[in-house]
Amino acid sequence: MAVIALTSAKGSPGVTAAALALTLTWPGRCVLAECDPAGGSIQAGYLAGALPADRGIRELAVAELRGDDLRGEDLRRHWWGQLVDLHPPHRQRLLLPGITDPAQSGTLRPVWEKFAEFFAELEGTDQCDVIVDCGRIATPNPPWPLLLSADLVLLTLRPDLPGMSAAVPAVRALRTQLTEQGAGAGPLALLLTGGGDQSSRTVARELATPVVATLPDDPRTATVLSRGGTVRTTSALMRAAAGAHARIAGHVTARRDAQHPDPAATS
Repeated sequence: MAVIALTSAKGSPGVTAAALALTLTWPGRCVLAECDPAGGSIQAGYLAGALPADRGIRELAVAELRGDDLRGEDLRRHWWGQLVDLHPPHRQRLLLPGITDPAQSGTLRPVWEKFAEFFAELEGTDQCDVIVDCGRIATPNPPWPLLLSADLVLLTLRPDLPGMSAAVPAVRALRTQLTEQGAGAGPLALLLTGGGDQSSRTVARELATPVVATLPDDPRTATVLSRGGTVRTTSALMRAAAGAHARIAGHVTARRDAQHPDPAATS
């Protein structure tokens, strides 16, 4: 399918919980990459600390700083060794753990570009989709190369006036950066999370950006995704996440078709 990047403007609209819910219900092989410069939270939260200490994106950054040439097969070898199986032993839903200390975010800057190129290759070479948790835009060392190269950028927000107000400058910044990189506004869409008093139609109109999916307010499941426990696939949040896949895929397909129209269809 694609590389899907999730980000937010500010506050806590549930980017990580949304990314995790999408990953756990993904219909095919999928990697959730925690690329939030403010630090990953899945190890201490959903996985309750049950991860090796030497596993994750920081190890890849350290290898880069050590002088290892993280390209091609060398990056591929390092990459698969850093992943954690979220649903063992199937290795269908995998996690690349993020950094644990925001002070480490500066070490990630040299690898963002290489990750962007590598993520784009995984779909064809390994039949693997990537969901990237990019955290908030307004943070030191944001992973712009990942956002600008993604097939779909989902700005995550709550459908209420504070959420929409915070999203206005974020939409502007993302649209400007994407346009300057030649991608246009096509990759940008909205993911609404939690409760709010504004309809998806209103949010889309006011932000001039399509809403791809809406995840409902489901405190119980959100708590499990944030702090650990057993996820009920029949919960409202997980059912909505599973239902969002078709709309996400449709949005990506439509954008790709617009970028590379079939000559036979226009002849």
